[in-house]
Amino acid sequence: MKAVIDAEACIGCGLCASDCPEVFEQKDEKAVVIGDSVPAGKEEACTTAATNCPVTCIKLE
Repeated sequence: MKAVIDAEACIGCGLCASDCPEVFEQKDEKAVVIGDSVPAGKEEACTTAATNCPVTCIKLE
């Protein structure tokens, strides 16, 4: 699984980094994805982060 963030849509709320800090972090007031793919065992937390995003800027591939 891979997570992708639409940086233009991101409002920098930090929910994704809170829900899944192994995949997302805040950088320059926007969320960014850490690494190339979602680590094993973190798929559910990553899905929760994408679902909870208030502007739905996280896409999972």
